[in-house]
Amino acid sequence: MAFQEKKLINDPNDVVTEFIEGLIETYPNLQYLDGFPQIKVVVRADVSSSTYDKVAVISGGGSGHEPAHAGFVGEGMLTAAICGDVFASPPVDSILAGIRAVTGVKGCLLVVKNYTGDRLNFGLAAEQAKSEGYKVEMVIVGDDCALPPPRGIAGRRGLAGTILVHKVAGAAAAAGRDLADVTAEAKNASQLVGTMGVALSVCTLPGQVTSDRLGPGKMELGLGIHGEPGAAVVDLQPVDIVISHVLKQILSTETQYVPITRGSRVVLLINGLGATPLMELMIAAGKAVPQLQLEHGLAVDKVYTGSFMTSLDMAGFSISIMKADESILKRLDAPTRAPSWPVGADGVRPPAKIPLPVPPCHSKKIDEEPSRPEQLNVHGIILEAGIEAAANAIIDLKDSLNEWDGKVGDGDCGSTMFRGAIAILEDMKSHYPLNDAAETVNEIASSIRRVMGGTSGIIYDIFFKAAYAKLKENKETVVLPKQWAGALEASIAAVSKYGGASAGYRTMLDALIPALAVLHERLDAGDDPLTAFLLSSEAASSGAESTKDMPAQAGRSSYISPEILSTVPDPGAMAVAAWYRAAALAVKNKCQ
Repeated sequence: MAFQEKKLINDPNDVVTEFIEGLIETYPNLQYLDGFPQIKVVVRADVSSSTYDKVAVISGGGSGHEPAHAGFVGEGMLTAAICGDVFASPPVDSILAGIRAVTGVKGCLLVVKNYTGDRLNFGLAAEQAKSEGYKVEMVIVGDDCALPPPRGIAGRRGLAGTILVHKVAGAAAAAGRDLADVTAEAKNASQLVGTMGVALSVCTLPGQVTSDRLGPGKMELGLGIHGEPGAAVVDLQPVDIVISHVLKQILSTETQYVPITRGSRVVLLINGLGATPLMELMIAAGKAVPQLQLEHGLAVDKVYTGSFMTSLDMAGFSISIMKADESILKRLDAPTRAPSWPVGADGVRPPAKIPLPVPPCHSKKIDEEPSRPEQLNVHGIILEAGIEAAANAIIDLKDSLNEWDGKVGDGDCGSTMFRGAIAILEDMKSHYPLNDAAETVNEIASSIRRVMGGTSGIIYDIFFKAAYAKLKENKETVVLPKQWAGALEASIAAVSKYGGASAGYRTMLDALIPALAVLHERLDAGDDPLTAFLLSSEAASSGAESTKDMPAQAGRSSYISPEILSTVPDPGAMAVAAWYRAAALAVKNKCQ
Protein backbone atom coordinates (compact mmCIF):
# COMPACT_ATOMS: atom_id res chain seq x y z
CA MET A 1 0.00 0.00 0.00
CA ALA A 2 1.40 3.42 -0.96
CA PHE A 3 1.82 5.92 1.87
CA GLN A 4 3.13 9.43 2.53
CA GLU A 5 6.71 9.25 3.81
CA LYS A 6 7.76 11.47 6.71
CA LYS A 7 10.33 14.11 5.73
CA LEU A 8 12.21 16.84 7.60
CA ILE A 9 11.54 19.47 4.96
CA ASN A 10 9.59 22.67 4.43
CA ASP A 11 8.25 23.15 0.90
CA PRO A 12 9.10 20.18 -1.39
CA ASN A 13 9.97 22.70 -4.10
CA ASP A 14 12.68 24.27 -1.92
CA VAL A 15 14.60 21.18 -0.80
CA VAL A 16 17.54 21.65 -3.19
CA THR A 17 18.11 25.33 -2.47
CA GLU A 18 17.82 24.78 1.28
CA PHE A 19 20.23 21.84 1.05
CA ILE A 20 22.78 24.06 -0.68
CA GLU A 21 22.37 26.78 1.95
CA GLY A 22 23.09 24.27 4.70
CA LEU A 23 26.00 22.77 2.79
CA ILE A 24 27.90 26.02 2.39
CA GLU A 25 27.29 26.93 6.05
CA THR A 26 28.82 23.59 7.03
CA TYR A 27 31.93 23.63 4.85
CA PRO A 28 34.12 26.77 4.75
CA ASN A 29 35.66 26.02 1.35
CA LEU A 30 32.36 25.98 -0.54
CA GLN A 31 30.23 28.79 -1.93
CA TYR A 32 27.19 29.10 -4.18
CA LEU A 33 26.04 31.37 -6.97
CA ASP A 34 23.28 33.81 -6.10
CA GLY A 35 20.80 32.57 -8.69
CA PHE A 36 18.15 30.73 -6.69
CA PRO A 37 15.80 29.19 -7.53
CA GLN A 38 16.62 28.73 -11.22
CA ILE A 39 20.41 28.53 -10.88
CA LYS A 40 21.71 26.15 -8.23
CA VAL A 41 25.50 25.93 -8.48
CA VAL A 42 28.06 25.11 -5.78
CA VAL A 43 31.63 26.28 -6.41
CA ARG A 44 34.97 26.37 -4.66
CA ALA A 45 35.08 29.53 -2.55
CA ASP A 46 38.72 30.14 -3.51
CA VAL A 47 38.26 29.99 -7.29
CA SER A 48 37.47 32.82 -9.69
CA SER A 49 37.42 32.47 -13.46
CA SER A 50 39.55 35.62 -13.79
CA THR A 51 42.42 34.22 -11.71
CA TYR A 52 42.15 30.41 -11.80
CA ASP A 53 45.18 28.96 -13.59
CA LYS A 54 44.26 25.26 -13.62
CA VAL A 55 41.74 23.16 -15.50
CA ALA A 56 38.31 23.40 -13.89
CA VAL A 57 36.51 20.08 -13.35
CA ILE A 58 32.72 20.44 -13.35
CA SER A 59 30.04 17.83 -12.83
CA GLY A 60 26.45 17.68 -11.66
CA GLY A 61 23.03 16.35 -12.47
CA GLY A 62 19.75 15.84 -10.68
CA SER A 63 19.70 16.31 -6.92
CA GLY A 64 18.68 13.57 -4.51
CA HIS A 65 22.02 11.74 -4.82
CA GLU A 66 23.79 13.55 -1.99
CA PRO A 67 26.61 13.92 -1.23
CA ALA A 68 27.00 13.76 -5.04
CA HIS A 69 27.75 16.09 -6.56
CA ALA A 70 28.14 19.19 -4.43
CA GLY A 71 29.84 17.29 -1.61
CA PHE A 72 32.78 16.54 -3.89
CA VAL A 73 33.54 20.17 -4.68
CA GLY A 74 36.93 21.15 -3.31
CA GLU A 75 40.59 21.52 -4.14
CA GLY A 76 41.79 18.28 -5.71
CA MET A 77 38.35 17.20 -6.91
CA LEU A 78 35.46 19.18 -8.48
CA THR A 79 35.69 22.91 -9.06
CA ALA A 80 31.91 23.29 -9.35
CA ALA A 81 28.77 21.16 -9.12
CA ILE A 82 25.59 21.99 -11.05
CA CYS A 83 22.48 20.95 -9.11
CA GLY A 84 19.23 20.16 -10.89
CA ASP A 85 15.90 19.61 -9.21
CA VAL A 86 15.37 16.22 -7.58
CA PHE A 87 16.19 13.55 -10.19
CA ALA A 88 16.05 16.16 -12.98
CA SER A 89 18.95 17.31 -15.12
CA PRO A 90 20.05 20.89 -14.45
CA PRO A 91 19.04 23.45 -17.08
CA VAL A 92 21.51 24.80 -19.62
CA ASP A 93 21.61 28.25 -18.00
CA SER A 94 22.75 26.77 -14.69
CA ILE A 95 25.53 24.79 -16.35
CA LEU A 96 26.65 27.88 -18.26
CA ALA A 97 26.70 29.89 -15.02
CA GLY A 98 28.97 27.29 -13.43
CA ILE A 99 31.30 27.23 -16.42
CA ARG A 100 31.56 31.00 -16.48
CA ALA A 101 32.14 31.21 -12.72
CA VAL A 102 35.17 28.92 -12.44
CA THR A 103 36.71 28.40 -15.90
CA GLY A 104 39.96 30.23 -16.49
CA VAL A 105 42.46 30.27 -19.32
CA LYS A 106 43.16 26.53 -19.09
CA GLY A 107 39.55 25.58 -19.78
CA CYS A 108 37.21 23.10 -18.11
CA LEU A 109 36.24 19.45 -18.23
CA LEU A 110 32.60 18.42 -17.82
CA VAL A 111 32.18 14.97 -16.26
CA VAL A 112 28.64 13.82 -17.10
CA LYS A 113 26.73 10.70 -16.10
CA ASN A 114 25.20 8.87 -19.05
CA TYR A 115 21.57 9.95 -18.89
CA THR A 116 19.90 11.53 -21.90
CA GLY A 117 18.91 14.73 -20.11
CA ASP A 118 22.38 15.24 -18.65
CA ARG A 119 24.06 14.61 -22.01
CA LEU A 120 21.78 17.04 -23.81
CA ASN A 121 21.90 19.84 -21.23
CA PHE A 122 25.63 19.66 -20.60
CA GLY A 123 26.27 19.22 -24.33
CA LEU A 124 24.27 22.30 -25.28
CA ALA A 125 25.94 24.30 -22.50
CA ALA A 126 29.36 23.17 -23.72
CA GLU A 127 28.61 24.34 -27.26
CA GLN A 128 27.36 27.69 -25.98
CA ALA A 129 30.44 28.11 -23.76
CA LYS A 130 32.72 27.33 -26.69
CA SER A 131 30.98 30.01 -28.73
CA GLU A 132 31.83 32.44 -25.93
CA GLY A 133 35.51 31.56 -26.14
CA TYR A 134 35.87 28.98 -23.36
CA LYS A 135 37.86 25.79 -23.85
CA VAL A 136 35.53 22.93 -22.90
CA GLU A 137 35.78 19.14 -23.07
CA MET A 138 33.27 16.53 -21.88
CA VAL A 139 33.61 12.94 -20.66
CA ILE A 140 30.52 10.71 -20.39
CA VAL A 141 30.56 8.06 -17.65
CA GLY A 142 28.46 4.92 -18.17
CA ASP A 143 29.57 2.36 -15.56
CA ASP A 144 26.36 0.35 -15.15
CA CYS A 145 26.99 -3.41 -15.42
CA ALA A 146 23.54 -4.67 -14.46
CA LEU A 147 22.03 -5.09 -17.91
CA PRO A 148 23.43 -7.01 -20.86
CA PRO A 149 24.29 -5.14 -24.06
CA PRO A 150 23.03 -3.69 -26.29
CA ARG A 151 21.16 -0.85 -24.63
CA GLY A 152 19.87 0.92 -27.75
CA ILE A 153 20.97 4.52 -28.09
CA ALA A 154 20.70 5.07 -24.32
CA GLY A 155 23.81 3.10 -23.43
CA ARG A 156 24.97 2.24 -19.91
CA ARG A 157 23.80 4.40 -17.04
CA GLY A 158 26.16 6.55 -15.01
CA LEU A 159 26.32 5.36 -11.40
CA ALA A 160 28.57 5.66 -8.34
CA GLY A 161 31.75 4.82 -10.26
CA THR A 162 31.49 8.41 -11.52
CA ILE A 163 32.83 9.57 -8.13
CA LEU A 164 36.13 7.78 -8.77
CA VAL A 165 36.35 9.52 -12.14
CA HIS A 166 35.80 12.86 -10.36
CA LYS A 167 38.73 12.10 -8.08
CA VAL A 168 41.09 11.12 -10.87
CA ALA A 169 40.19 14.15 -12.98
CA GLY A 170 40.37 16.53 -10.04
CA ALA A 171 43.77 15.27 -8.96
CA ALA A 172 45.11 15.54 -12.50
CA ALA A 173 43.85 19.12 -12.74
CA ALA A 174 45.33 20.00 -9.34
CA ALA A 175 48.67 18.62 -10.53
CA GLY A 176 48.68 21.24 -13.28
CA ARG A 177 47.99 19.00 -16.25
CA ASP A 178 46.49 20.68 -19.32
CA LEU A 179 42.92 20.16 -20.55
CA ALA A 180 43.84 17.43 -23.03
CA ASP A 181 45.65 15.43 -20.35
CA VAL A 182 42.95 15.86 -17.72
CA THR A 183 40.33 14.77 -20.26
CA ALA A 184 42.40 11.74 -21.27
CA GLU A 185 42.88 10.63 -17.65
CA ALA A 186 39.16 11.04 -16.88
CA LYS A 187 38.14 9.12 -20.00
CA ASN A 188 40.58 6.34 -19.19
CA ALA A 189 39.26 6.10 -15.63
CA SER A 190 35.66 5.97 -16.90
CA GLN A 191 36.53 2.94 -19.02
CA LEU A 192 38.09 1.07 -16.10
CA VAL A 193 35.15 1.10 -13.67
CA GLY A 194 31.97 -0.96 -13.40
CA THR A 195 29.03 -0.66 -10.99
CA MET A 196 25.90 -2.56 -10.01
CA GLY A 197 23.24 -1.63 -7.45
CA VAL A 198 20.92 -3.60 -5.15
CA ALA A 199 17.83 -2.11 -3.46
CA LEU A 200 15.82 -3.29 -0.47
CA SER A 201 13.27 -0.47 -0.79
CA VAL A 202 12.16 2.19 -3.24
CA CYS A 203 12.90 5.86 -2.65
CA THR A 204 10.43 8.64 -1.90
CA LEU A 205 10.51 11.94 -3.76
CA PRO A 206 9.86 14.95 -1.50
CA GLY A 207 6.14 15.64 -1.24
CA GLN A 208 5.12 12.41 -2.95
CA VAL A 209 3.91 9.05 -1.70
CA THR A 210 6.15 6.01 -1.44
CA SER A 211 5.60 3.47 -4.19
CA ASP A 212 4.60 -0.04 -3.16
CA ARG A 213 6.41 -1.60 -6.13
CA LEU A 214 8.84 -3.58 -3.96
CA GLY A 215 6.95 -5.74 -1.48
CA PRO A 216 8.09 -7.30 1.79
CA GLY A 217 10.73 -10.00 1.55
CA LYS A 218 11.85 -8.79 -1.88
CA MET A 219 14.92 -7.08 -3.23
CA GLU A 220 15.71 -5.49 -6.57
CA LEU A 221 18.85 -6.15 -8.60
CA GLY A 222 20.43 -3.79 -11.09
CA LEU A 223 18.47 -0.63 -10.40
CA GLY A 224 19.44 2.89 -11.40
CA ILE A 225 19.77 5.86 -9.06
CA HIS A 226 16.39 7.49 -9.79
CA GLY A 227 14.08 4.89 -8.34
CA GLU A 228 13.43 3.31 -11.72
CA PRO A 229 12.81 -0.46 -11.71
CA GLY A 230 15.84 -2.73 -11.80
CA ALA A 231 16.73 -5.72 -13.90
CA ALA A 232 14.93 -8.20 -11.63
CA VAL A 233 12.98 -8.50 -8.40
CA VAL A 234 13.99 -11.54 -6.33
CA ASP A 235 13.56 -12.92 -2.82
CA LEU A 236 15.72 -11.30 -0.16
CA GLN A 237 19.02 -13.21 0.12
CA PRO A 238 21.89 -13.27 2.65
CA VAL A 239 24.51 -10.63 1.95
CA ASP A 240 27.17 -13.22 0.96
CA ILE A 241 24.97 -14.45 -1.91
CA VAL A 242 24.08 -10.91 -2.98
CA ILE A 243 27.73 -9.85 -3.02
CA SER A 244 28.72 -12.91 -5.02
CA HIS A 245 26.06 -12.21 -7.66
CA VAL A 246 26.99 -8.53 -8.00
CA LEU A 247 30.73 -9.21 -8.32
CA LYS A 248 30.16 -11.87 -10.96
CA GLN A 249 27.91 -9.50 -12.91
CA ILE A 250 30.45 -6.66 -12.89
CA LEU A 251 33.37 -8.94 -13.76
CA SER A 252 31.49 -11.01 -16.35
CA THR A 253 33.70 -12.18 -19.20
CA GLU A 254 30.64 -12.31 -21.47
CA THR A 255 29.76 -8.61 -21.28
CA GLN A 256 33.37 -7.48 -20.74
CA TYR A 257 32.16 -4.18 -19.35
CA VAL A 258 35.43 -3.69 -17.48
CA PRO A 259 38.92 -4.78 -18.61
CA ILE A 260 39.59 -6.66 -15.37
CA THR A 261 41.07 -10.16 -15.46
CA ARG A 262 42.67 -12.46 -12.89
CA GLY A 263 45.79 -10.85 -11.50
CA SER A 264 44.52 -7.28 -11.94
CA ARG A 265 44.84 -4.69 -9.22
CA VAL A 266 41.51 -3.06 -8.31
CA VAL A 267 39.87 -0.41 -6.16
CA LEU A 268 36.57 -1.27 -4.45
CA LEU A 269 33.85 1.26 -3.62
CA ILE A 270 30.89 0.20 -1.47
CA ASN A 271 28.24 2.90 -1.82
CA GLY A 272 25.15 3.31 0.34
CA LEU A 273 21.98 4.39 -1.46
CA GLY A 274 20.69 6.67 1.30
CA ALA A 275 19.06 4.60 4.05
CA THR A 276 21.58 1.82 4.56
CA PRO A 277 23.30 1.75 7.97
CA LEU A 278 27.09 1.96 7.91
CA MET A 279 27.12 -1.38 9.73
CA GLU A 280 25.55 -3.08 6.71
CA LEU A 281 27.89 -1.32 4.28
CA MET A 282 30.88 -2.48 6.30
CA ILE A 283 29.49 -6.02 6.29
CA ALA A 284 29.26 -5.82 2.50
CA ALA A 285 32.84 -4.54 2.27
CA GLY A 286 34.06 -7.31 4.54
CA LYS A 287 32.45 -9.95 2.34
CA ALA A 288 33.44 -8.42 -0.98
CA VAL A 289 37.19 -8.17 -0.41
CA PRO A 290 37.90 -11.89 0.24
CA GLN A 291 35.62 -12.90 -2.64
CA LEU A 292 37.51 -10.60 -5.00
CA GLN A 293 40.82 -11.98 -3.79
CA LEU A 294 40.06 -15.70 -3.49
CA GLU A 295 37.36 -16.32 -6.11
CA HIS A 296 38.34 -13.78 -8.76
CA GLY A 297 42.11 -13.63 -8.20
CA LEU A 298 42.27 -9.84 -7.86
CA ALA A 299 44.54 -7.68 -5.72
CA VAL A 300 42.39 -5.17 -3.79
CA ASP A 301 44.53 -2.06 -3.30
CA LYS A 302 41.91 0.24 -1.81
CA VAL A 303 38.44 0.06 -0.29
CA TYR A 304 36.14 3.06 0.06
CA THR A 305 32.96 2.49 2.09
CA GLY A 306 30.21 5.03 2.74
CA SER A 307 27.47 6.98 1.01
CA PHE A 308 28.84 8.62 -2.15
CA MET A 309 25.96 8.65 -4.65
CA THR A 310 22.60 7.96 -3.04
CA SER A 311 19.00 7.69 -4.21
CA LEU A 312 17.27 9.82 -1.56
CA ASP A 313 16.12 7.44 1.20
CA MET A 314 16.57 4.15 -0.65
CA ALA A 315 17.79 1.18 1.36
CA GLY A 316 20.48 -0.75 -0.49
CA PHE A 317 23.96 -0.34 -1.90
CA SER A 318 25.99 -0.42 -5.05
CA ILE A 319 29.42 -1.87 -5.67
CA SER A 320 31.96 -0.26 -8.00
CA ILE A 321 35.18 -1.95 -9.08
CA MET A 322 37.90 0.01 -10.85
CA LYS A 323 41.01 -1.46 -12.44
CA ALA A 324 43.99 0.22 -10.82
CA ASP A 325 47.60 0.92 -11.73
CA GLU A 326 50.17 3.24 -10.19
CA SER A 327 48.85 6.31 -12.01
CA ILE A 328 45.25 5.68 -10.90
CA LEU A 329 46.31 5.03 -7.30
CA LYS A 330 48.41 8.20 -7.32
CA ARG A 331 45.36 10.24 -8.32
CA LEU A 332 43.15 8.57 -5.73
CA ASP A 333 45.76 9.17 -3.00
CA ALA A 334 46.28 12.82 -3.92
CA PRO A 335 45.09 15.29 -1.27
CA THR A 336 41.67 16.91 -1.62
CA ARG A 337 39.57 19.31 0.38
CA ALA A 338 36.28 17.96 -1.00
CA PRO A 339 34.24 17.44 2.19
CA SER A 340 32.57 14.15 1.25
CA TRP A 341 35.63 12.31 0.01
CA PRO A 342 36.77 9.92 2.77
CA VAL A 343 39.75 12.18 3.56
CA GLY A 344 37.77 15.46 3.56
CA ALA A 345 39.49 18.58 4.90
CA ASP A 346 38.68 20.58 8.01
CA GLY A 347 38.42 24.34 8.40
CA VAL A 348 37.04 27.24 10.41
CA ARG A 349 33.53 28.32 9.46
CA PRO A 350 33.31 32.11 8.88
CA PRO A 351 30.50 33.96 10.68
CA ALA A 352 28.65 34.80 7.46
CA LYS A 353 28.80 34.23 3.71
CA ILE A 354 27.46 36.46 0.99
CA PRO A 355 26.43 34.52 -2.16
CA LEU A 356 28.53 35.14 -5.22
CA PRO A 357 26.78 36.85 -8.13
CA VAL A 358 25.85 34.84 -11.19
CA PRO A 359 28.36 35.76 -13.92
CA PRO A 360 26.85 37.29 -17.06
CA CYS A 361 27.07 35.81 -20.53
CA HIS A 362 30.00 37.44 -22.35
CA SER A 363 28.11 37.58 -25.64
CA LYS A 364 24.68 38.52 -24.31
CA LYS A 365 23.16 41.69 -25.72
CA ILE A 366 20.89 43.93 -23.70
CA ASP A 367 17.69 43.88 -25.72
CA GLU A 368 14.27 45.26 -24.98
CA GLU A 369 12.18 42.75 -23.06
CA PRO A 370 9.37 41.26 -25.16
CA SER A 371 5.89 42.28 -24.07
CA ARG A 372 2.27 41.46 -24.76
CA PRO A 373 0.65 43.77 -27.32
CA GLU A 374 -1.93 46.20 -25.96
CA GLN A 375 -4.40 44.84 -28.51
CA LEU A 376 -4.33 41.40 -30.12
CA ASN A 377 -5.10 40.96 -33.81
CA VAL A 378 -7.15 38.00 -34.99
CA HIS A 379 -4.07 35.79 -35.36
CA GLY A 380 -2.87 36.71 -31.87
CA ILE A 381 -6.26 35.82 -30.39
CA ILE A 382 -6.22 32.41 -32.07
CA LEU A 383 -2.63 31.74 -31.03
CA GLU A 384 -3.39 32.68 -27.42
CA ALA A 385 -6.36 30.30 -27.35
CA GLY A 386 -4.28 27.41 -28.67
CA ILE A 387 -1.43 27.99 -26.21
CA GLU A 388 -3.79 28.36 -23.25
CA ALA A 389 -5.68 25.17 -24.11
CA ALA A 390 -2.46 23.19 -24.61
CA ALA A 391 -1.03 24.33 -21.25
CA ASN A 392 -4.26 23.56 -19.39
CA ALA A 393 -4.39 20.10 -20.94
CA ILE A 394 -0.96 19.36 -19.45
CA ILE A 395 -2.03 20.73 -16.07
CA ASP A 396 -5.06 18.43 -16.06
CA LEU A 397 -2.92 15.44 -17.05
CA LYS A 398 -0.22 15.96 -14.38
CA ASP A 399 -1.17 13.07 -12.08
CA SER A 400 -1.68 10.58 -14.92
CA LEU A 401 1.70 11.47 -16.42
CA ASN A 402 3.39 10.97 -13.04
CA GLU A 403 1.61 7.64 -12.58
CA TRP A 404 2.72 6.36 -16.01
CA ASP A 405 6.23 7.68 -15.51
CA GLY A 406 6.42 6.06 -12.08
CA LYS A 407 6.10 2.69 -13.78
CA VAL A 408 8.56 3.26 -16.64
CA GLY A 409 10.80 6.10 -15.43
CA ASP A 410 11.43 8.21 -12.36
CA GLY A 411 7.88 9.42 -11.74
CA ASP A 412 8.27 13.15 -12.37
CA CYS A 413 7.14 13.62 -15.98
CA GLY A 414 3.83 15.18 -14.94
CA SER A 415 5.40 17.46 -12.36
CA THR A 416 8.04 18.62 -14.82
CA MET A 417 5.52 19.30 -17.58
CA PHE A 418 3.21 20.98 -15.06
CA ARG A 419 5.93 23.49 -14.14
CA GLY A 420 6.39 24.32 -17.80
CA ALA A 421 2.66 24.74 -18.40
CA ILE A 422 2.22 27.05 -15.40
CA ALA A 423 5.19 29.18 -16.51
CA ILE A 424 3.79 29.47 -20.04
CA LEU A 425 0.38 30.63 -18.78
CA GLU A 426 1.98 33.14 -16.43
CA ASP A 427 4.47 34.52 -18.96
CA MET A 428 1.79 34.79 -21.64
CA LYS A 429 -0.05 37.39 -19.53
CA SER A 430 2.68 39.99 -20.04
CA HIS A 431 5.67 38.73 -22.07
CA TYR A 432 4.45 36.94 -25.18
CA PRO A 433 4.25 39.09 -28.37
CA LEU A 434 1.23 37.11 -29.52
CA ASN A 435 0.72 39.08 -32.73
CA ASP A 436 4.13 37.77 -33.84
CA ALA A 437 3.89 33.97 -33.96
CA ALA A 438 7.61 33.27 -34.39
CA GLU A 439 8.68 35.45 -31.47
CA THR A 440 5.95 33.93 -29.32
CA VAL A 441 7.32 30.45 -30.03
CA ASN A 442 10.76 31.73 -29.03
CA GLU A 443 9.37 33.03 -25.72
CA ILE A 444 7.73 29.66 -25.03
CA ALA A 445 11.19 28.11 -25.32
CA SER A 446 12.51 30.67 -22.81
CA SER A 447 9.72 29.86 -20.34
CA ILE A 448 10.46 26.16 -20.61
CA ARG A 449 14.20 26.61 -20.22
CA ARG A 450 13.70 28.62 -17.05
CA VAL A 451 11.59 26.12 -15.10
CA MET A 452 11.68 22.67 -16.70
CA GLY A 453 14.58 20.41 -15.81
CA GLY A 454 15.54 16.95 -16.94
CA THR A 455 15.20 15.47 -20.40
CA SER A 456 11.72 16.92 -20.98
CA GLY A 457 12.94 20.46 -20.45
CA ILE A 458 15.86 20.33 -22.85
CA ILE A 459 13.89 18.37 -25.49
CA TYR A 460 11.06 20.90 -25.49
CA ASP A 461 13.55 23.78 -25.50
CA ILE A 462 15.16 22.27 -28.62
CA PHE A 463 11.69 21.62 -30.10
CA PHE A 464 10.55 25.25 -29.83
CA LYS A 465 13.93 26.75 -30.76
CA ALA A 466 13.93 24.73 -33.99
CA ALA A 467 10.37 25.82 -34.74
CA TYR A 468 11.34 29.44 -34.10
CA ALA A 469 14.31 29.23 -36.48
CA LYS A 470 12.08 27.82 -39.23
CA LEU A 471 9.33 30.38 -38.68
CA LYS A 472 11.86 33.24 -38.78
CA GLU A 473 12.62 32.32 -42.38
CA ASN A 474 9.25 33.89 -43.12
CA LYS A 475 9.63 37.67 -42.87
CA GLU A 476 5.91 38.17 -42.21
CA THR A 477 4.37 37.94 -38.74
CA VAL A 478 1.39 36.00 -40.11
CA VAL A 479 2.16 32.28 -40.41
CA LEU A 480 0.33 30.21 -43.02
CA PRO A 481 -0.79 26.61 -42.30
CA LYS A 482 1.92 25.03 -44.47
CA GLN A 483 4.53 27.16 -42.68
CA TRP A 484 3.29 25.83 -39.33
CA ALA A 485 3.66 22.32 -40.76
CA GLY A 486 7.20 23.16 -41.87
CA ALA A 487 8.02 24.41 -38.37
CA LEU A 488 6.69 21.19 -36.84
CA GLU A 489 8.81 19.19 -39.29
CA ALA A 490 11.92 21.19 -38.32
CA SER A 491 11.18 20.62 -34.63
CA ILE A 492 10.83 16.88 -35.08
CA ALA A 493 14.10 16.75 -37.03
CA ALA A 494 15.95 18.67 -34.30
CA VAL A 495 14.59 16.50 -31.48
CA SER A 496 15.54 13.37 -33.42
CA LYS A 497 19.02 14.72 -34.20
CA TYR A 498 19.98 15.69 -30.65
CA GLY A 499 17.97 13.10 -28.74
CA GLY A 500 18.91 10.22 -31.03
CA ALA A 501 15.39 8.79 -31.26
CA SER A 502 13.12 8.28 -34.26
CA ALA A 503 9.79 6.60 -35.02
CA GLY A 504 9.20 3.43 -33.01
CA TYR A 505 11.63 4.29 -30.20
CA ARG A 506 8.76 4.84 -27.69
CA THR A 507 9.19 8.59 -27.24
CA MET A 508 7.25 11.79 -27.86
CA LEU A 509 8.19 11.46 -31.53
CA ASP A 510 5.77 8.56 -31.86
CA ALA A 511 2.94 11.06 -31.39
CA LEU A 512 4.52 13.91 -33.35
CA ILE A 513 5.61 11.99 -36.47
CA PRO A 514 2.14 10.56 -37.30
CA ALA A 515 0.62 13.99 -36.64
CA LEU A 516 3.04 15.61 -39.09
CA ALA A 517 2.38 12.97 -41.74
CA VAL A 518 -1.40 13.51 -41.61
CA LEU A 519 -1.00 17.29 -41.49
CA HIS A 520 1.12 17.30 -44.65
CA GLU A 521 -1.17 14.81 -46.36
CA ARG A 522 -4.39 16.75 -45.70
CA LEU A 523 -2.91 20.18 -46.51
CA ASP A 524 -1.43 18.87 -49.74
CA ALA A 525 -4.84 17.42 -50.61
CA GLY A 526 -6.36 20.87 -50.23
CA ASP A 527 -8.33 20.20 -47.04
CA ASP A 528 -9.44 23.04 -44.84
CA PRO A 529 -6.51 23.79 -42.44
CA LEU A 530 -8.74 23.41 -39.36
CA THR A 531 -9.84 19.98 -40.50
CA ALA A 532 -6.23 19.02 -41.27
CA PHE A 533 -5.17 20.18 -37.78
CA LEU A 534 -7.92 18.14 -36.10
CA LEU A 535 -7.20 15.00 -38.12
CA SER A 536 -3.50 15.29 -37.34
CA SER A 537 -4.33 15.57 -33.62
CA GLU A 538 -6.22 12.30 -33.86
CA ALA A 539 -3.12 10.75 -35.42
CA ALA A 540 -1.05 12.08 -32.51
CA SER A 541 -3.41 10.41 -30.03
CA SER A 542 -3.31 7.10 -31.90
CA GLY A 543 0.47 7.28 -32.11
CA ALA A 544 0.77 7.90 -28.38
CA GLU A 545 -1.48 4.93 -27.55
CA SER A 546 0.54 2.69 -29.88
CA THR A 547 3.65 3.16 -27.72
CA LYS A 548 2.30 0.44 -25.41
CA ASP A 549 3.29 -2.04 -28.12
CA MET A 550 6.80 -0.64 -28.64
CA PRO A 551 10.08 -1.72 -27.02
CA ALA A 552 11.88 1.27 -25.52
CA GLN A 553 15.11 2.22 -27.28
CA ALA A 554 15.74 5.60 -25.67
CA GLY A 555 15.65 7.15 -22.20
CA ARG A 556 15.15 5.42 -18.87
CA SER A 557 12.33 3.25 -20.21
CA SER A 558 14.97 1.29 -22.13
CA TYR A 559 15.97 -0.26 -18.79
CA ILE A 560 12.44 -1.49 -18.00
CA SER A 561 11.20 -5.00 -18.77
CA PRO A 562 8.87 -5.46 -21.79
CA GLU A 563 6.18 -6.88 -19.47
CA ILE A 564 5.91 -3.59 -17.60
CA LEU A 565 6.13 -1.46 -20.75
CA SER A 566 3.25 -3.30 -22.43
CA THR A 567 0.83 -2.02 -19.80
CA VAL A 568 1.81 1.65 -19.92
CA PRO A 569 1.97 4.18 -22.79
CA ASP A 570 4.98 6.45 -23.08
CA PRO A 571 4.30 9.49 -20.84
CA GLY A 572 6.09 11.88 -23.19
CA ALA A 573 4.00 10.76 -26.16
CA MET A 574 0.79 11.02 -24.14
CA ALA A 575 1.70 14.56 -23.10
CA VAL A 576 2.22 15.53 -26.75
CA ALA A 577 -1.11 13.99 -27.74
CA ALA A 578 -2.89 15.92 -24.98
CA TRP A 579 -1.55 19.39 -25.70
CA TYR A 580 -1.68 18.94 -29.50
CA ARG A 581 -5.32 17.78 -29.40
CA ALA A 582 -6.32 20.57 -27.01
CA ALA A 583 -4.68 23.20 -29.20
CA ALA A 584 -6.43 21.87 -32.32
CA LEU A 585 -9.86 21.95 -30.67
CA ALA A 586 -9.27 25.43 -29.25
CA VAL A 587 -8.18 26.85 -32.59
CA LYS A 588 -11.23 25.34 -34.30
CA ASN A 589 -13.60 26.77 -31.69
CA LYS A 590 -11.99 30.20 -31.87
CA CYS A 591 -12.20 30.29 -35.68
CA GLN A 592 -15.87 29.32 -35.86
